[in-house]
Amino acid sequence: MNRFAKTRNLWIGMAMAMAAAGALPAADDLPKAETILDKYIEVTGGKAAYAKVHSETSTGVMDFSAMGLKGKMVAYHAEPNYSLVEINLEGMGKILEGSNGEVAWTVNSMQGPRIKEGDERGEALLHARFNADLLWRDLYSHAETAGVESIDGKDCYKVVLTPKSGNPITKWYDKESGLLLKMRVKANSPMGEIDSDSVVSDYRKEGDILTAHKVVQHAATLEIGLTLESVKYNAEVPKDKFELPDEIKALLKKPAK
Repeated sequence: MNRFAKTRNLWIGMAMAMAAAGALPAADDLPKAETILDKYIEVTGGKAAYAKVHSETSTGVMDFSAMGLKGKMVAYHAEPNYSLVEINLEGMGKILEGSNGEVAWTVNSMQGPRIKEGDERGEALLHARFNADLLWRDLYSHAETAGVESIDGKDCYKVVLTPKSGNPITKWYDKESGLLLKMRVKANSPMGEIDSDSVVSDYRKEGDILTAHKVVQHAATLEIGLTLESVKYNAEVPKDKFELPDEIKALLKKPAK
């Protein structure tokens, strides 16, 4: 066999070996995004447990460390997309954020009342959707596993969710436990788009559902900490909690410019 024949056979042998290797699944093939998202529901309680929940009331403490501010938070959520968050900051007054399923709004003692419009409104209504983790197929047009990254020393699957309108949302799920450890959104605001990272931890059982009790959010130069003190599912929520405040009703009555 001449030198050319030997070289040709070596190439063929290498090609066959590489093809055979390619035919086998890699040791760390990325799972489909739907597998990761469905596993999160499973490990935190399961579809049946989530389906039984129709409202949520939570209380906690918010810490704006860079500003030296702390405040109490009470949040109400109910299906399909009602929400109200009340924050009382020491020495600064009250901040309200809410949605009645159609109007997304905010009222605070520093800036007054404001109705959210455009992409900001769409984003607020998306985040107000009750049981959004369970209903992700209805809320997002595409979900993709984008890689593996380390979050606080834990290998996580990086999943990018693209809503039907608005900016993509990126979530990191622990490969071992299946729990959500981090989330990144590009939030719309009157000041433009702001990247916001939230690290979640301290999962504890509330009823039949495993719930994160600590969130640390980084947005622009701010760090905001939230520690939940209680989470109650299916507790009765007063009917008027999701009614629009008078200040917002007054804004809606004003003629559009």
